[in-house]
Amino acid sequence: MIKSMTGFGKTQVETREKNVSIEIRALNSKQLDIYLKAPQAYREKELEIRNLIGKMLLRGKVEVMLNSEQKSTGLLPVVNIPVAKHYFSELKQLADSLDQSAELHDLLPVLIKLPDVFSSPEEEIDPEEWQQVLDGIGQAALEVDKFRSQEGRALATDLKTRIENISSLLAQVGPFEQKRTAYIKERISENLDTFLKDLQTDNNRLEQEMIYYLQKLDITEEKIRLKKHCDYFLETLENGPSSGKKLGFISQEVGREINTLGSKANDADIQKLVVLMKYELEKIKEQLFNIL
Repeated sequence: MIKSMTGFGKTQVETREKNVSIEIRALNSKQLDIYLKAPQAYREKELEIRNLIGKMLLRGKVEVMLNSEQKSTGLLPVVNIPVAKHYFSELKQLADSLDQSAELHDLLPVLIKLPDVFSSPEEEIDPEEWQQVLDGIGQAALEVDKFRSQEGRALATDLKTRIENISSLLAQVGPFEQKRTAYIKERISENLDTFLKDLQTDNNRLEQEMIYYLQKLDITEEKIRLKKHCDYFLETLENGPSSGKKLGFISQEVGREINTLGSKANDADIQKLVVLMKYELEKIKEQLFNIL
């Protein structure tokens, strides 16, 4: 069954030291494109995260967001007092040299924004904690996959309806084709009677030319191929893993046969059916952009 490329998953992981929130969003993309936003402590694990996401979600623009909240104050940032004193002294000297009075409450908003005023203890990731977070990422990815499957069922219903509409329109070509063939024969005969009534013609040669002309306008092969492509599209849609690219290739073949059918039809009623087929196919192509 097919799957959509859009999806969302969220999970919470509670370790000894942290509460970690994990969100994954997936959107359309021809290739796998992963964007990771995570606390600095987890950046060294980026390759592991990318490998896990790549195996589970395969394709799409995927945003992975990790947010952590410390339970204790042990790893929270602290003021680097020697650095802060140094900055304050320098700023005070600058204010004095400009004949400006400056107190701590005046300089504090500037002071706290300067580099290294706040420092965090270096954090080492506990292997057990990391495994919990990695499992949480996997769980969020599973939620995305479930979301994709739900969306895929709705897309499959729409695609099936539209490809069946094309098959139904194709079945309506038959009666018009018979009328068209008779009309072409009649028109050729009338034109020949008008332009060649005073000339002697080779009936055998004339018959050969008419057969050749009618064969050029024959759409039997196009109808057979179009029906087979529609059947193959439904087979691919309903059986096996999701394959948006394969369905895209089949839709190209469907479009090729519809275009040939239209160019050879030479009949207003058949052309109307061709226009309706093209409309359905265009809707199919739009939907296929969102298929995994």
